[in-house]
Amino acid sequence: MTEEIFRRDGYMSEFESRVVAKDGDLIELESTAFYPGGGGQVCDTGTIRGEAVTEVVRRGGSILHLVPGNTLNVGDAVWCGVDWDRRYDLMQGHTGEHLLFASLKRQVPDLGIVKIHISPEDKHVVVDRDIGWEEVLEAVAFANRAIRENLPVTRSLMDRDDPGIADVRVRLDRVDDEYISVVSIGDIDLSACSGIHVMETSELEFLLVDRKASAGRDGTAIHFKVGDAAKDAALGLAGTCLLAAAAVGSDPDLLAAAVANMERRLASDAEAIRAMSRRELMALEPETVGDLDICSGVFHADRRTLTEAAERCKAGGGTALLVSSYDGVFAIVASADPRIICNELLPEVLKAFGGKGGGRPDFAQGGIDDPSQAGALLESLRDAVISAYKP
Repeated sequence: MTEEIFRRDGYMSEFESRVVAKDGDLIELESTAFYPGGGGQVCDTGTIRGEAVTEVVRRGGSILHLVPGNTLNVGDAVWCGVDWDRRYDLMQGHTGEHLLFASLKRQVPDLGIVKIHISPEDKHVVVDRDIGWEEVLEAVAFANRAIRENLPVTRSLMDRDDPGIADVRVRLDRVDDEYISVVSIGDIDLSACSGIHVMETSELEFLLVDRKASAGRDGTAIHFKVGDAAKDAALGLAGTCLLAAAAVGSDPDLLAAAVANMERRLASDAEAIRAMSRRELMALEPETVGDLDICSGVFHADRRTLTEAAERCKAGGGTALLVSSYDGVFAIVASADPRIICNELLPEVLKAFGGKGGGRPDFAQGGIDDPSQAGALLESLRDAVISAYKP
């Protein structure tokens, strides 16, 4: 069984040990400060006698170190080094996750945690529902106050039958051990955790939530940064805010309100344009070309409105060539004329614009990506129909 130095001292990054077992690239040491990962935190990396440790895993009571192509032998006394900058970043991140989630629960008391990921590249916590930015920002402010207050972060062992376990964030059904490792942050949080943490909240320096994203059925992933990474991200976001405020002619403090007003105006303008397009479609008269009656045009209308107009034209014995520039470029070809095979003609024209479509012989629909090509698409549809079917 490997002696786990990291349990008693997460700050030890250099140590001497002895190789007790070897299986190809896998090395077992008598004692190790390399953390094998757990609680959502990835494993440590570093060196054993100058040879790179790329992964650390736990197997039963042993901790194995992956040292590709190593020259180590059983019995060797070795000097080992954990990549300290990486380890400390993970310690900050794991403690930051505890503090962030505890702060979020102050805003949403029945919030549940689904999973955690703490790595040098990304740090996030998945919670069981979406949370408004207002609640997130309040939680971040609370967390940073706790960082400035320099609260102690301590680890202790608690008997699973201890009545005090009721105050601990823990899923007892997932813990088989008699004693549970519990990490406390001042009087803010008490959580079961086997990870490695900093000793004081001031070591986090700063915490920032910079993104929320859907985690599918799991809920919402809240991405955060700590330390220098958080400071750099905050500066970047502040710069973006200042540039955006200047672009819309607003004071930075009033940017959110200015954007909300712009959204309302844009929504109102878009609805007015859609209403005008609906009226135009309702009044659309067919153009006679040879023996074809063609209803055509580019409209800022939604799919339902465009479809209703196409069906109305077809029901009157005509051919509809309709393009919408609303929410992308969407086209419909519908015809009562059996000579016009809509689900052949439309896909062929769309292909030239990098789009695709399909449907029935009398009704087909599809789209393209480039809004600037809406007019050109309509002309190509007209040319294809007229050249192929006029007498």
